[in-house]
Amino acid sequence: MKEQLHAYLNRYVPFSEEEMNLFYSYLTLQTFQKKEFLLKEGEVCKTRFFIIEGLIRVFKIDERGNENIIHFGIENWWMTNLESFINEQASLLYIQALEETTILAINKVNLEKAYAAIPKLERVFRIITEKMFIAIERKNEHYVKMNSKKRYDIFINELKTFSQRVPQYMIASYLDITPEYLSELRKK
Repeated sequence: MKEQLHAYLNRYVPFSEEEMNLFYSYLTLQTFQKKEFLLKEGEVCKTRFFIIEGLIRVFKIDERGNENIIHFGIENWWMTNLESFINEQASLLYIQALEETTILAINKVNLEKAYAAIPKLERVFRIITEKMFIAIERKNEHYVKMNSKKRYDIFINELKTFSQRVPQYMIASYLDITPEYLSELRKK
Protein backbone atom coordinates (compact mmCIF):
# COMPACT_ATOMS: atom_id res chain seq x y z
CA MET A 1 0.00 0.00 0.00
CA LYS A 2 2.82 2.36 0.84
CA GLU A 3 4.40 1.58 -2.53
CA GLN A 4 1.11 2.24 -4.33
CA LEU A 5 0.75 5.64 -2.65
CA HIS A 6 4.41 6.44 -3.26
CA ALA A 7 4.09 5.67 -6.99
CA TYR A 8 0.95 7.81 -7.15
CA LEU A 9 2.53 10.84 -5.43
CA ASN A 10 5.71 10.53 -7.49
CA ARG A 11 3.63 11.18 -10.61
CA TYR A 12 3.45 14.79 -9.41
CA VAL A 13 6.52 15.39 -7.26
CA PRO A 14 9.37 13.05 -6.28
CA PHE A 15 9.28 11.86 -2.67
CA SER A 16 12.11 10.18 -0.80
CA GLU A 17 11.56 6.99 1.17
CA GLU A 18 11.91 8.99 4.40
CA GLU A 19 9.28 11.51 3.32
CA MET A 20 6.92 8.69 2.37
CA ASN A 21 7.44 6.95 5.70
CA LEU A 22 6.65 10.18 7.52
CA PHE A 23 3.55 10.87 5.41
CA TYR A 24 2.40 7.27 5.80
CA SER A 25 2.62 7.65 9.58
CA TYR A 26 -0.18 10.24 9.38
CA LEU A 27 -2.51 7.88 7.49
CA THR A 28 -4.84 5.18 8.76
CA LEU A 29 -5.90 2.09 6.86
CA GLN A 30 -9.63 1.43 6.74
CA THR A 31 -11.85 -1.05 4.95
CA PHE A 32 -15.50 -0.46 4.08
CA GLN A 33 -17.92 -3.17 3.05
CA LYS A 34 -20.10 -2.93 -0.05
CA LYS A 35 -22.87 -0.33 0.53
CA GLU A 36 -21.19 1.01 3.69
CA PHE A 37 -21.06 4.79 4.01
CA LEU A 38 -17.82 6.70 4.40
CA LEU A 39 -19.86 9.89 4.87
CA LYS A 40 -23.56 10.69 5.21
CA GLU A 41 -25.46 13.90 4.62
CA GLY A 42 -25.41 16.05 7.75
CA GLU A 43 -22.06 14.74 9.00
CA VAL A 44 -18.90 16.82 8.82
CA CYS A 45 -16.35 15.30 6.46
CA LYS A 46 -13.20 14.99 8.54
CA THR A 47 -11.17 12.87 6.14
CA ARG A 48 -9.53 12.73 2.75
CA PHE A 49 -9.53 9.20 1.34
CA PHE A 50 -6.95 7.58 -0.95
CA ILE A 51 -8.52 4.52 -2.53
CA ILE A 52 -6.18 1.54 -2.42
CA GLU A 53 -8.72 -0.92 -3.77
CA GLY A 54 -12.41 -0.65 -4.47
CA LEU A 55 -15.01 1.71 -5.83
CA ILE A 56 -17.00 4.52 -4.22
CA ARG A 57 -19.66 6.95 -5.31
CA VAL A 58 -20.45 10.47 -4.21
CA PHE A 59 -24.11 11.42 -4.45
CA LYS A 60 -26.87 13.60 -3.08
CA ILE A 61 -30.56 13.01 -2.64
CA ASP A 62 -32.84 15.61 -4.19
CA GLU A 63 -36.10 16.93 -2.78
CA ARG A 64 -38.05 14.14 -4.53
CA GLY A 65 -35.88 11.46 -2.92
CA ASN A 66 -33.92 10.63 -6.08
CA GLU A 67 -30.22 9.86 -5.89
CA ASN A 68 -28.05 12.08 -8.07
CA ILE A 69 -24.57 10.69 -8.52
CA ILE A 70 -21.95 13.41 -8.74
CA HIS A 71 -18.91 11.23 -9.30
CA PHE A 72 -17.23 7.91 -8.76
CA GLY A 73 -13.82 7.08 -7.37
CA ILE A 74 -11.58 4.08 -8.03
CA GLU A 75 -8.11 2.92 -7.15
CA ASN A 76 -5.46 5.63 -6.88
CA TRP A 77 -7.95 8.46 -6.52
CA TRP A 78 -8.23 10.88 -3.61
CA MET A 79 -11.82 11.50 -2.61
CA THR A 80 -13.53 13.72 -0.07
CA ASN A 81 -16.33 16.21 0.27
CA LEU A 82 -14.03 19.19 -0.10
CA GLU A 83 -16.49 21.87 1.01
CA SER A 84 -17.39 20.00 4.19
CA PHE A 85 -13.75 19.05 4.83
CA ILE A 86 -12.31 22.55 4.41
CA ASN A 87 -15.14 24.54 6.00
CA GLU A 88 -15.87 21.96 8.70
CA GLN A 89 -19.57 22.14 7.96
CA ALA A 90 -22.30 19.55 7.53
CA SER A 91 -22.08 17.62 4.28
CA LEU A 92 -24.82 17.83 1.70
CA LEU A 93 -23.43 14.68 0.08
CA TYR A 94 -23.05 10.99 0.75
CA ILE A 95 -19.94 8.92 0.04
CA GLN A 96 -20.58 5.18 -0.22
CA ALA A 97 -18.56 2.08 -1.07
CA LEU A 98 -19.95 0.20 -4.08
CA GLU A 99 -17.53 -2.68 -3.56
CA GLU A 100 -15.46 -3.73 -0.60
CA THR A 101 -13.11 -0.75 -0.48
CA THR A 102 -9.77 -0.25 1.24
CA ILE A 103 -8.59 3.29 1.77
CA LEU A 104 -5.82 5.25 3.41
CA ALA A 105 -7.43 8.09 5.36
CA ILE A 106 -5.99 11.33 6.66
CA ASN A 107 -7.84 13.79 8.85
CA LYS A 108 -7.48 17.55 8.62
CA VAL A 109 -5.20 17.89 11.66
CA ASN A 110 -2.80 15.25 10.38
CA LEU A 111 -2.91 16.67 6.86
CA GLU A 112 -1.86 20.07 8.20
CA LYS A 113 0.94 18.40 10.19
CA ALA A 114 2.05 16.55 7.06
CA TYR A 115 2.03 19.82 5.06
CA ALA A 116 4.26 21.43 7.69
CA ALA A 117 6.64 18.47 7.84
CA ILE A 118 6.73 17.80 4.07
CA PRO A 119 6.00 21.11 2.32
CA LYS A 120 5.85 19.62 -1.18
CA LEU A 121 2.71 17.73 -0.14
CA GLU A 122 0.79 21.00 -0.38
CA ARG A 123 1.87 21.26 -4.01
CA VAL A 124 0.73 17.70 -4.69
CA PHE A 125 -2.68 18.27 -3.12
CA ARG A 126 -3.04 21.56 -5.01
CA ILE A 127 -2.37 19.71 -8.28
CA ILE A 128 -4.81 16.94 -7.32
CA THR A 129 -7.48 19.51 -6.48
CA GLU A 130 -6.88 21.37 -9.74
CA LYS A 131 -7.25 18.16 -11.73
CA MET A 132 -10.44 17.35 -9.84
CA PHE A 133 -11.92 20.74 -10.71
CA ILE A 134 -10.91 20.34 -14.35
CA ALA A 135 -12.72 16.99 -14.43
CA ILE A 136 -15.81 18.61 -12.91
CA GLU A 137 -15.69 21.42 -15.47
CA ARG A 138 -15.34 18.89 -18.31
CA LYS A 139 -18.32 16.92 -17.03
CA ASN A 140 -20.40 20.10 -16.73
CA GLU A 141 -19.38 21.11 -20.25
CA HIS A 142 -20.56 17.73 -21.53
CA TYR A 143 -23.95 18.30 -19.93
CA VAL A 144 -24.41 21.69 -21.53
CA LYS A 145 -23.09 20.97 -25.01
CA MET A 146 -23.93 17.32 -25.61
CA ASN A 147 -26.99 15.19 -25.94
CA SER A 148 -27.49 12.09 -23.80
CA LYS A 149 -26.10 9.70 -26.41
CA LYS A 150 -22.88 11.65 -26.76
CA ARG A 151 -22.46 11.86 -22.96
CA TYR A 152 -22.97 8.10 -22.73
CA ASP A 153 -20.44 7.43 -25.51
CA ILE A 154 -17.84 9.59 -23.79
CA PHE A 155 -18.49 7.89 -20.46
CA ILE A 156 -18.11 4.42 -21.99
CA ASN A 157 -15.00 5.33 -24.02
CA GLU A 158 -13.15 7.45 -21.47
CA LEU A 159 -14.21 5.65 -18.30
CA LYS A 160 -14.29 2.01 -19.33
CA THR A 161 -13.26 0.93 -15.84
CA PHE A 162 -16.43 2.43 -14.37
CA SER A 163 -18.81 1.13 -17.00
CA GLN A 164 -17.91 -2.47 -16.15
CA ARG A 165 -18.05 -2.06 -12.36
CA VAL A 166 -21.01 0.26 -11.82
CA PRO A 167 -24.68 -0.80 -12.06
CA GLN A 168 -26.46 0.66 -15.08
CA TYR A 169 -28.98 2.62 -13.00
CA MET A 170 -26.06 4.43 -11.32
CA ILE A 171 -24.52 5.26 -14.70
CA ALA A 172 -27.92 6.66 -15.72
CA SER A 173 -28.00 8.78 -12.56
CA TYR A 174 -24.47 10.05 -13.20
CA LEU A 175 -25.37 10.95 -16.80
CA ASP A 176 -28.69 12.49 -15.70
CA ILE A 177 -30.81 10.22 -17.88
CA THR A 178 -33.42 7.60 -17.06
CA PRO A 179 -32.40 3.95 -16.72
CA GLU A 180 -34.88 3.13 -19.51
CA TYR A 181 -33.22 5.58 -21.90
CA LEU A 182 -29.79 4.23 -20.96
CA SER A 183 -31.05 0.75 -21.85
CA GLU A 184 -32.13 2.05 -25.28
CA LEU A 185 -28.70 3.67 -25.80
CA ARG A 186 -26.94 0.44 -24.88
CA LYS A 187 -29.02 -1.53 -27.40
CA LYS A 188 -27.98 0.84 -30.19
